[in-house]
Amino acid sequence: MSADPAAAESWKLTLPCTREEAEALSDDIGLLAMLDNPPALMTSEVEPDDPLQWRLDAYFEGKPGKETIALVRTLVPSAAAATPILEQLPAEDWVTLSQQGLEPVAAGRFYVRNMASDPEQAGFRNYLITAGQAFGTGQHETTSGCLRMLDRARRLGHRFGNIVDIGTGTGILAFAAMHLWPRAYAIASDIDPVSVEVTEKNARVNAVPLGNGGGQLALVTAAGAHHPAIIGRAPYDLIIANILAGPLIDLAPSLCALLEDGGTLILAGLLDTQADRVVAAYRRQGMRLADRIDNSNQHGQWPTLRLRKRPTIGRQRPVRVATQVTGETPGFGSW
Repeated sequence: MSADPAAAESWKLTLPCTREEAEALSDDIGLLAMLDNPPALMTSEVEPDDPLQWRLDAYFEGKPGKETIALVRTLVPSAAAATPILEQLPAEDWVTLSQQGLEPVAAGRFYVRNMASDPEQAGFRNYLITAGQAFGTGQHETTSGCLRMLDRARRLGHRFGNIVDIGTGTGILAFAAMHLWPRAYAIASDIDPVSVEVTEKNARVNAVPLGNGGGQLALVTAAGAHHPAIIGRAPYDLIIANILAGPLIDLAPSLCALLEDGGTLILAGLLDTQADRVVAAYRRQGMRLADRIDNSNQHGQWPTLRLRKRPTIGRQRPVRVATQVTGETPGFGSW
C-alpha cells in the first residue's frame, strides 16, 4: 500500500515570540504534546540580545489544520495579533540539514568535522561530530570558544582529575577535556535525553571510553546539576557549562557548590552584553574571572569565560552540597 502523500509532506509554521516564551517552550509545549505527531519546535533570536524579538518555527509532518495552528498560538501569547506564516517544505530532517555542509573547525589542538567525507588533519585531535538533533558540532562560536579555552588551560599547565560538562549537547567538550586530561573522572549531562543518546553515539564513533572509572565518560539526563550521580561525584576541579546566560545565572549557586576551592569553571553560551551580569552572579559565589576569549559572528560577540573559585582561608571543611540547592533550571537547552 502506498504511503499517504500528505503524511510525507513537511510544513513550517512561523510566529514571532519573546525570549521568555521561547525559554518556556523547552519545558512545556502545552496541548501540542497530546497530538499523535507533535511538531518539532525551534526558537531563535531575530535581533541579538533583544528579548522581545524572537521567533518560533514549528515543523510538522503533514499540513497542520486550523485547530493545531490555534494550539501553537497559545504557546506565544505575544503573537496573538500576528499573521502566522505557513509554508510547505520538502520532507527532510531540517535540524540535521541545518548543520550539514558546514566547514570543519580548527580550535586549539582540536579539529572537528561534521561529515565523514571531510579528511582528517594531521597534528590535531580529530573528532567526527555528525549533524543531528543536538547542538554542538563545533561550528558555533560558543563551542569553538570552549575548545580554545580548554586548550589554553592545558597549555598553561592546569591539571584536572574530576570533570563535569553541564549541558553537553553532542559531547564534544567532554571529549576534548578527556583528551587533555586522560586519567580524569568525567561525567556529562543534558536536560534533553536525545542529546545524551547523541553523545553516547558520538563517543563510540570517536573512541571515547564510556563508564564510571578514571579515563571514562559517564552520561546522565539531568536538569542543570540536579542528579544524584553529579552531586555524588562532587567536588569537581573543572566544570564546563555551555548553555545560555539566563540559566548560567540561575545555576551559579549550585555549580559553585559543586566546585572545589581553587577549581575552574568554564562558561559560554552568552553574548558580550550579558557577560557582566553572568560574571557578577558568580563573583557573589566566591569566583573570580581568570580568563576570557571573545568569539564573533554575524549575530554578535560570544565570550567564553574561565573563572576560578577563591580558596577558603583557614581550615577547609569537607564539601557538602546543600540540600536546598537543587541545581535545577527548567527550560534551557545546551549549545
